[in-house]
Amino acid sequence: MAGVDTGRIERAVHEILLAIGEDPERPGLERTPQRVAEAYADFFGGLAVDPMTHLADTVPLGDTEAGVPATSDAVVLRDIAFRSVCEHHLLPFVGTAHVAYLPAERVVGLGRIPAVIETLAARPQLQERLTEEIADTLEAGLDPKGVLVVLDAQHRCVTTRGSRQERSSTITIASRGALGEPAARAEIIALIGSADRG
Repeated sequence: MAGVDTGRIERAVHEILLAIGEDPERPGLERTPQRVAEAYADFFGGLAVDPMTHLADTVPLGDTEAGVPATSDAVVLRDIAFRSVCEHHLLPFVGTAHVAYLPAERVVGLGRIPAVIETLAARPQLQERLTEEIADTLEAGLDPKGVLVVLDAQHRCVTTRGSRQERSSTITIASRGALGEPAARAEIIALIGSADRG
């Protein structure tokens, strides 16, 4: 897939400024199309990246050279910051991701999971779909016994327009395999939400 066409975005933003009754050439706005194009290249850069590439270098459980134990009940990453853009209004939503997986035979470096989230979030998104896509990618890339993904985000299309619910947030959950079982899922969710984060 081709990358973001920043020149085309600049021309479109120029037209938007005209359409709202502004002068795109006035001081303060003359570089706005360029700035927006640069921001959109960042916001939507994940469209040209396959998130599976972040999971290519896994390590077998029991790899003593890598210091990986023979078994692991669960791997849990909490409080992974992310931001995406809602496809309905092209306004951002910003929040926190929590991810858990039960390794079967392989694990991945801890920095790879935030990279998966960042890639999938850098697209026009819905939070519900983003949650499912993260879970699907981890399931396909790691072949674990189970996966659980929890996203908690604030949507600017809710907090800054319409009903303007400034303090509201949205929580979405996706689970796969053994972590789809109610008891196992509840245990991980309790761990994610535990007060003791020392």
